[in-house]
Amino acid sequence: MRLRTGMLFAALGLSGALLAGCGDDADDKASSESQTSSSSQQSESTPAQGENGSTSQSSASDTASAEQTQPVNLIFGTGGTGGSYYPIGGALKSVFEASDLVGNVQVVSTGASVQNINNITDGLNQVAIVMSDVAYDAIKGQNQFDGNPADIKALAGMYPNVVQVVATADSGIHSIADLKGKRVGVGKVGSGVEQSAAKVLESAGLSYDDLAQVSHTGYADSVTGMSNGNIDAAFFTSGVPNSSITGLMQSTDITFVPVSGDVASKLLEKYPYYENYEIPAGAPERYDLGSAVDTVAIRNVMIVGSDMRNDVAEDLTKRFHDYLESGNVSVGALKQFDPASMNQNLVVPLHPGAEAYYATLTAQSGDGADAAKQQSAATPADDTQATGGESSPSDVTGSDNAQDKEPQS
Repeated sequence: MRLRTGMLFAALGLSGALLAGCGDDADDKASSESQTSSSSQQSESTPAQGENGSTSQSSASDTASAEQTQPVNLIFGTGGTGGSYYPIGGALKSVFEASDLVGNVQVVSTGASVQNINNITDGLNQVAIVMSDVAYDAIKGQNQFDGNPADIKALAGMYPNVVQVVATADSGIHSIADLKGKRVGVGKVGSGVEQSAAKVLESAGLSYDDLAQVSHTGYADSVTGMSNGNIDAAFFTSGVPNSSITGLMQSTDITFVPVSGDVASKLLEKYPYYENYEIPAGAPERYDLGSAVDTVAIRNVMIVGSDMRNDVAEDLTKRFHDYLESGNVSVGALKQFDPASMNQNLVVPLHPGAEAYYATLTAQSGDGADAAKQQSAATPADDTQATGGESSPSDVTGSDNAQDKEPQS
């Protein structure tokens, strides 16, 4: 009996031990799975740390950084197809698209300066060419931009936009004052041409009310109106020559009306962006006039939005500068200024990216000057005798730069 009872207890003990062992295995597995799941969840919710203690936030930063280096597409706002802005945009399209930072450049014809600035502000354009007077008003938040200053930046100053007032020969118009009671084309509504026309008239003591007819016509329509005898005079504010004026001269006798004397003085005194300009006589590339015409000019500026990436702005500026220096410039207006003046006397603040590029030019210029000083110190003072007194390279360069005062077409 005792033997059977002992065997029974032994069996029960062995069975309990076996059951207990199975229970521990299941709990350990569940616990392990739970810890693994918890560890996985924690891993997903907790940034992984690297050797330097940085977290996966750096990964997000890397992603953002990668996005910042992606090529950008640009819409280039220009002006009417008969002016200089549009062909300049066409010429620069391939120049800018050669950049690894730029995808596609779409050149669009617009109403010019005012519309271009509005389009930059609205994000419709990323690059544009505008006149300094309109840009000045925009950053000051005055006139057409009253209460809405534009946050724009400059990549480069460009060629001068010359105020060219042309009248039919039989109109009797020989001065700005003579425009009183006449039919005048003043440019498209909101354009830089119209802005300039209004200021010139104002400086002569005139307003639109003093004109017999105000035609808000662009270059092409102004030419048509003058050819048909429907317009007596028109404003063309562009580079010299203006192809529309050149075309008009082939079919119609015209007179260039000067903007000079008190009218010019008042303009320069009141508006800091105006400068005196002379359309020379006997220059076939600039109308081949019988006598010089004194007028005024306003510099053009290439602008972008202030939110343009610094690397993109810097590369665009560099490529524009290199293009001007290449000798392959196809648009006459772009030959009318010295690339060295691109960052000078601007009414619009430079974009930081553009400023960075100009700083490299200054540094290179400084290095060149230092090298020249060292060479000068090592060169005998009587070296000029060996050249027979011929002009030095620096003298020739100085002579060439003098052309900037009288831009070439």
